[in-house]
Amino acid sequence: MVYGSDAIDEDGEWAILNHRSVGPFRRIWNDHPILLTVSAAFLVRLFVVMFVFRDQTDPASNHAQFGWEMGWVARSIVQGHGFSSPFFPTTGPTGLVPPIFPYLIAGIFHVFGLYTTKAAFAVLSINSLLSALTCIPIYFSTRYALGDRVATLAAWGWAIYPYSIYFSAARVWDYALTGLLFTTCFCIAQRLHDQKRLLAWLGFGVLYGVAMLANPSVLPIFPVFLVLAVYQRRRVGGHWFLHGAVAVLGALAILMPWTIHNYRTLHVVRPVRDNFWMECWAGNNGDTFESNAKWAHPASSDVEMKRFVSVGEISYLAEKQVLATTFIRQHPAFFVGVSLRRAFCYWTGFWSFAPAYLQQEPLQNADILFCTSMTVLMLIGAFSFWRRDRDSALPYLVLIALFPLTYYVTHASPDYRQPIEPEIIVLAVMGAQFLRRRLSSDAIPQDVEDETNRLSEATTV
Repeated sequence: MVYGSDAIDEDGEWAILNHRSVGPFRRIWNDHPILLTVSAAFLVRLFVVMFVFRDQTDPASNHAQFGWEMGWVARSIVQGHGFSSPFFPTTGPTGLVPPIFPYLIAGIFHVFGLYTTKAAFAVLSINSLLSALTCIPIYFSTRYALGDRVATLAAWGWAIYPYSIYFSAARVWDYALTGLLFTTCFCIAQRLHDQKRLLAWLGFGVLYGVAMLANPSVLPIFPVFLVLAVYQRRRVGGHWFLHGAVAVLGALAILMPWTIHNYRTLHVVRPVRDNFWMECWAGNNGDTFESNAKWAHPASSDVEMKRFVSVGEISYLAEKQVLATTFIRQHPAFFVGVSLRRAFCYWTGFWSFAPAYLQQEPLQNADILFCTSMTVLMLIGAFSFWRRDRDSALPYLVLIALFPLTYYVTHASPDYRQPIEPEIIVLAVMGAQFLRRRLSSDAIPQDVEDETNRLSEATTV
């Protein structure tokens, strides 16, 4: 060791020399380990895509596998009919689906052809990339709240998480896009109160508006995030009201053009999507064989499709609103009971053990084991997190408490968890760490633990 004002610690000097000696790519890996996680996540998903992308081109049910309503609207766009026809028959302008993902599919159709294998590979590859990129906001949001170790585990957890792999690499839908946008919004919302510049609040509102155009299911959480940020901003001082107003204006600026588009084409006010009452009727009609009755949906029922075509989208939805609200008013106890059943299904994957249902859903039992395990770990992690740091835990707990409410009153399915699945993984990692610590402490003999505590106290003194 050399002493003096210009001395350099030998270990530190060796680290500097070693850092300089490695190549530029290795240096990037060392300095930015999240890139390795993203790359691994993308490769895993791309590997799955290689085996399933041809399945999307199955012409059965009018190419329903290729995006269902999203794919049919994209087909209409490519064929020059505009944003219309959410089912296979030509039915005119629609507000049943949000705009971003159908236009993305339409762009892919335009380049690679309508319902081709190249188009299928392209859309699933893009989904896989978006899902892999979600590791980045997961890492930075978790590091902000819980530190680097938990952040790394959470990012890798997402990289190998079966649901995130399946819903991005094997399904043509907006899951991956919405997940990336919403998780990024969550990451920004955690630290928004520290931002003094109005531009940062405006940017948050704009980004959240884009997320709502991808999937309006995230819309109810926007005021929650904003209220938490404004409340914290008020505590530290500053123009909290102005900052909040700017964020709202940013979101409205993004939503307003599509709202105007819907009004001009549908002649009703529909900010993003207008399928709520159709979904509410599908889940609240007295049939509990499955959470989302197929016979009640135009995409899977010839009777409902004929009615949709004959009366038009707006009248059809108005009819479903009357049917759903009338049924709920006449059967309030049934509605409460089936809503609780949907909530249980949302967090456990269980709906029914009836043989006919299991024949239709052969993977349900495996889903129950996995989904319930994740929920138990999530709850343990939420409890541990709340005891550790209530301010940091609050956004996570509010999110998992409020986001699923819409699905409790309509119908439940594992894919409806996708926007909040990253935060579920973070809490599950916390739960796993809590259990590991408890098991480790229980494994230590009591006399050894007492001696360790005694020595620790003596050293402190």
